Amino acid sequence: MPAILIIDDEPGIRSTLSSILEDEKYKVFTSQDALAGIETLKRETVDLIFLDVLLPKLGGIEALEKIKNGWPLTEIVMISGHANIDMAVRAVKLGAFDFLEKPLSLEKVLTVCRNALAIKNLREENKTLKKLNSFACEDIIGTSAAIRDIRETVKQAAGSDARILITGENGAGKEVIARAIHLCSVRSDNPFIDVNCAAIPETLIESELFGHEKGAFTDAVSTRKGRFELAHGGTLFLDEIGDMSLSAQAKVLRVIQEQKIERLGGERTIETDVRIIAATNQDLEKACKEARFRQDLFFRLNVIPIHAPALRERPEDIQHLLCYFLKKLEKEITLEPDALDLLSTHDWPGNVRELKNLAERIAVMHSGDTIGMEDLGKLLQKKEKKPQYKENEKNAADNENLPEGIFNQNYNDAKDNFEKRFLEFHLLKNNGIISRTAEAIGIYPSNLHAKLRKYNISTSGNKE
Repeated sequence: MPAILIIDDEPGIRSTLSSILEDEKYKVFTSQDALAGIETLKRETVDLIFLDVLLPKLGGIEALEKIKNGWPLTEIVMISGHANIDMAVRAVKLGAFDFLEKPLSLEKVLTVCRNALAIKNLREENKTLKKLNSFACEDIIGTSAAIRDIRETVKQAAGSDARILITGENGAGKEVIARAIHLCSVRSDNPFIDVNCAAIPETLIESELFGHEKGAFTDAVSTRKGRFELAHGGTLFLDEIGDMSLSAQAKVLRVIQEQKIERLGGERTIETDVRIIAATNQDLEKACKEARFRQDLFFRLNVIPIHAPALRERPEDIQHLLCYFLKKLEKEITLEPDALDLLSTHDWPGNVRELKNLAERIAVMHSGDTIGMEDLGKLLQKKEKKPQYKENEKNAADNENLPEGIFNQNYNDAKDNFEKRFLEFHLLKNNGIISRTAEAIGIYPSNLHAKLRKYNISTSGNKE
């Protein structure tokens, strides 16, 4: 619903205009002077202003200039009972959409109102399209069918506030897609706040998301806004949401439903207006079946699904991406045919992130204008495969200790099996002392506790 602000010192004009516009289902605010109107603009989102020329405290023309500097996208229609050509010309030069004379005509008011709002919407659409075209050309690189589909989905999704779930391997470009959606949306002038759910200890995740009041816990020496509050009016990107604890998931679900938060230790309810984009490298449907992820939250997040393909699944994009990264590094280089073949056959375990690192390595380490397979192979740090088992008895012995049938499982199952055995090994090695184990493997004790629960590893008898 478009919002309109009427700034006029005559109560009759404010009342008449309000009645006309409210009958047309517009949301209407009124102010008796320009300074009060500016305070309204600070609190509310306004699409159109009817602004009187002769006002106390601050004149209409001066107010027009001030408002256009602070809120350039808001359309302004000047109204006056003492208009002259010079005043009208000056107002239009300062950015006024139109100039109406009193007494106001009902038909003229409604016509100007519809035209001003239509122009405002058109400008916003053009701005969005320009951003979309620019961003798509600059950052979502590739000609493969998968990338073309992603660009089309970004274009369609950007204009709405629908929640989006981006899936894909680490380094596949999930955050790039999320930022593209934000930059192409009407929220682009507001914050894009990203949260890496896997990097924040379980004990701190709620404070990070919702904020806390001073004294809420031992280290809360001052009040702090959470990420939801910081993202108000913009986009909140929850990366690696599959690693979020079940208790935090429940609270995120509640915020999505109620669009309100409470800081830890606080009693005040704070309204939030955020668009949520989540990302994960996990199979959340499987996690739901295993009770590791809330099914109701999954359905809330998965309104528009986007899959970021692994780089090995779109080899036709590798050359485009490498040239793009080299160009940003101000390095012009020609790839010889055998070098292109090597790029296409490399399995890219680090995905686009690995390719970007390669580009930086080439820019620093390679001095020529062309590069062939031999030089590229050295920079790729590609190792020759060693014969299995017969010539490497140590590898064979190590493989015997891996979970049975691990090489016949899909990636996520194999990863989970390995992680479970890895944790059991280090717990045993550290005599079941959780704090020592966590320090040895480089994670927080709270994260270790969560993983032990995830894999149902008994902690009876283990010490902190």
